[in-house]
Amino acid sequence: MSESTEPAGTGGLTTGEVARRLGVAPTTVRTWDQRYGLGPDRHTGGRHRRWTPADVARLERMCALTATGIPPAEAARLARETPAPASAPAAPPSVLPRRAPAPQAAPASRAGSGLRLGDARQECKGIARAALRLDAAALDRLLLDAIREHGLVAAWTEVIVPTLQAVGRKWESSGERYVEVEHFLSWHVSGALRRAAPDTAPDRPGASVVLACVPGDNHTLALEVLSAALAQRDIPVRMFGGALPVESLIAAVRRTGPAAVALWAQSRATASRPLAQHVAAMEWGVRGARRSPLVLTLGPGWSGRPAPGTARPHGLADAVQALEGLATR
Repeated sequence: MSESTEPAGTGGLTTGEVARRLGVAPTTVRTWDQRYGLGPDRHTGGRHRRWTPADVARLERMCALTATGIPPAEAARLARETPAPASAPAAPPSVLPRRAPAPQAAPASRAGSGLRLGDARQECKGIARAALRLDAAALDRLLLDAIREHGLVAAWTEVIVPTLQAVGRKWESSGERYVEVEHFLSWHVSGALRRAAPDTAPDRPGASVVLACVPGDNHTLALEVLSAALAQRDIPVRMFGGALPVESLIAAVRRTGPAAVALWAQSRATASRPLAQHVAAMEWGVRGARRSPLVLTLGPGWSGRPAPGTARPHGLADAVQALEGLATR
């Protein structure tokens, strides 16, 4: 039976959807199920298979472990034995961590869209409406207007992030509905960031910044906004995007000798403290004047998992400030 014939509304993700989220083939997911017992904890009847957040987290752990070179059988054992994180609403994708805001007394606004936006800027409401209508032209215009009006950092923090969070909450509370809205909005945000960013700054030895998602993680949007913000400040950036294998990350750092490396982890299953510490301990340069990169751990996956020898900014502005000061020394 193909994935597209499975009935909607039964809760959880299909095997095909899980495979797309992990960046692997559906046959790989099925093999891990049949060979290593990493299948969903429950069925919805018949042959229909639905994957819960806990099931997906286990597979994310499997991806992260195999990406570090651990044999699949051993990785599967470790993935099964890793306790599931405490149940809590998942952080919406691609949002840099930030300090918790003060409680808002204002009534929640739904912007005529069914999205809870709270006491949000008016721009959030317009962007939410355009995203729900799948209105590409209007969405592009509104996103670029917000960036021009407020600047990249403020537009991200005060306009784009609240809208992404509202769409994420809507998806979480509506089964498999509104996934297309989330993908649509994320794609157009990515395009707006690229259009708003200046040309890549020329490389300066020892001043560049490496940006990458850890193995098993494909949430690149927060790194894209960080890259654009650094480009605006004439800081050389090398962006490697999603799920960079360990060996490739190490090779990139050795070849470029960056001032800093920012590692994004969306989930606790992919946040590898040994990897972050290994990168932070790397050295290059002539004897007597060796240097190491500052490693920034970004994303909700690092919450409660500090990696000694690394820095954890509280949000986009903090990350930009830290990297700007380091790269201009």
